[in-house]
Amino acid sequence: MKRPLGVELLSTLPARRKGWRRHLRSGLGLSLCLLALGGGAVLGLAHSEVEGSRAERWSPQELALMGSLQISQLRSPDPDPSNRFVGSEAAARLGKQVFNDVRFSSNGKVSCASCHNPQGQFEDGRPRGLGVAEGLRRTMPSIGMAHSAWFFWDGRKDSLWAQALGPLEDAREHGGNRVQYVRLLSQHYAQPYRELFGEMPRLDGLPAHASPQGSEAERAAWAAIPEARREDVNRVYANMGKAIAAFESRLQYGESRVDRYIAATLKGTSTAGLLNEQEKAGLRLFIGRGQCITCHTGPLMTDQHFHNTGIPPFNPEQPERGRVDGLRAALSDEFNCLGRYSDAKPQQCEELRFANGKDPHLVGAFKTPSLRNVALRPPYMHAGQFATLEQVLEHYARAPEAVLGHSELRELKPRDLGRQEQAQLLSFLRALSGPVLEKPASQPAPAP
Repeated sequence: MKRPLGVELLSTLPARRKGWRRHLRSGLGLSLCLLALGGGAVLGLAHSEVEGSRAERWSPQELALMGSLQISQLRSPDPDPSNRFVGSEAAARLGKQVFNDVRFSSNGKVSCASCHNPQGQFEDGRPRGLGVAEGLRRTMPSIGMAHSAWFFWDGRKDSLWAQALGPLEDAREHGGNRVQYVRLLSQHYAQPYRELFGEMPRLDGLPAHASPQGSEAERAAWAAIPEARREDVNRVYANMGKAIAAFESRLQYGESRVDRYIAATLKGTSTAGLLNEQEKAGLRLFIGRGQCITCHTGPLMTDQHFHNTGIPPFNPEQPERGRVDGLRAALSDEFNCLGRYSDAKPQQCEELRFANGKDPHLVGAFKTPSLRNVALRPPYMHAGQFATLEQVLEHYARAPEAVLGHSELRELKPRDLGRQEQAQLLSFLRALSGPVLEKPASQPAPAP
């Protein structure tokens, strides 16, 4: 039996923040599941009305697939069990302030918003992120990330709050250290921190700069701190990440012209002016012969999994191993779901507990990004290898073999789309643009 693309679990337990999507590994499986869930009557009616009133003919399977892509079908994300503050308005307010504060960096010039620019798509438009120095990867948008179970291109973090901590101590990004950041919180955000998390630990006697991840001097200073006080620092540092995650969890994609077209089609109402013929042809290719929906599934148009698609490495001399290394990092991360700073019970950490790091398909694999607003955020791929969507489509049409590992594109047939079909897909992708929304938090803050 052929292995489904991207499967990396040893269990079929429901995925945290992913629900039933794990099992929808093909267009046919998706349409059958939607029909089994009660969509058959509605979709059948819509199909009948469409056929009777317009020349646009969609099969029941196509209608089911189209319906699954609507942003209106995106459920509120399940609360992250490792972060009990994720739904708190007060936590989101504190997190937004820290997100935009350039003092949380080694040079006092870099904030989270420097790369995740709120004036754009919460990314920076660069091939590789630029903090205190140029990074190694393309900045991923912060939008819709509350629905994911793994973070960064290689999935080296298993929660949004743990992800928020990574760049803060990365030498190329913020370049600072956790003792420095805990002092900044104490100096500038003591009251909102105390109201959320309780009293700050005492910081007197701690070195100005210390971290287990920093320079040799910072690591030596960290090792000299008594263990109980190191844990105090880590707890505050983790809480800072949880506040940032509470803010980022509110960032969601709004409705696009594609969503409005699909909604009107399923209701049997007028679709005039919503999509042109080129865009509709691209939609048909996307859910059909182009097989784009194999990985770009659901309302966010991503399966949240990791795939090797033969993208040329940024550095041919050192091709990146992607997910296989990212998973190893997540399993050993002190801030993961099973760690002492997580609010989750061990049984709530299914993604981490059942991840299969021995899967050979993980070599050279990177995370499937959302296609929402994709035309608004060039360049593309994990290191900005392609400047335009035209180059992306040409790559997928050629489906070259991977430099490292095996490209899953080689398993998709037919894969060679002609120029006209690529142009149709391009038009469809451009129609996926919509607003970015900051939704209100869902619950009061828990007691400190």
